[in-house]
Amino acid sequence: MAIPTGAFLNAIGILLGAIIGLAQRKPFSLRSQLVFRNVIGAFTIFFGLRLIYISLEGPFLSCLKQLCVAVLAVWSGFWIGKLFHFQKMSNYLGRLAARTIAAAQHNPSSNPGDAFNACAILFCAAPLGIIGAVSDGLSDYYQLLGVKAVMDALAMTGFMKVFRWPAALSALPVLFFFSAVSLAVQLYVKPVLAPPSLDSVNAAGGLVACMVTVVIFEVRKVELANYLPALVIAPLLTKLLA
Repeated sequence: MAIPTGAFLNAIGILLGAIIGLAQRKPFSLRSQLVFRNVIGAFTIFFGLRLIYISLEGPFLSCLKQLCVAVLAVWSGFWIGKLFHFQKMSNYLGRLAARTIAAAQHNPSSNPGDAFNACAILFCAAPLGIIGAVSDGLSDYYQLLGVKAVMDALAMTGFMKVFRWPAALSALPVLFFFSAVSLAVQLYVKPVLAPPSLDSVNAAGGLVACMVTVVIFEVRKVELANYLPALVIAPLLTKLLA
């Protein structure tokens, strides 16, 4: 069985970032970082909106109903995620990785396995990665993971200055994890979803992906992980309101 395109791109992005980080003598300037951020944010919102667009089918009223279902799924999914502390779990993983990175900065000769673990946690726990893997499994829409590949590549250029080569090995768990998510969705979820339900999952995922840009542009803090249950709520609401 072929490796999903999105997971492959994400892993390649990490490896390319590692190569650039090793070859680079100086970090990117603040101006370059700002340009990269703006470009990544623009592509994220573009591909998020495009995923919503291709998920809406039929006449205007039908599309409006599908969009309302997606919005309701995102709203209710957020409160379910909040109830089960999805964001708190995500924050815990982020703090765990941050402590490892801080320790490595103070002690560069620390355990190389810490570099691998920190980067793997950061790259695998990203909500955009989950959304991208699901949309890739449902509709071969790998573009969101392609955007994440660029984000991770830029992050990896900085990690290589601290961790050196062990950080690059985090491409392997990223490849395996997102491939597993995409293949599981493709094999076990997609066959049981009728087109309206499948489209509602993609539309909800597109909405959450657009929220990622709020974080990228540092407009405000958004509890992105709490929105992930929307991917499960969307098909249930579609059947309930059909």
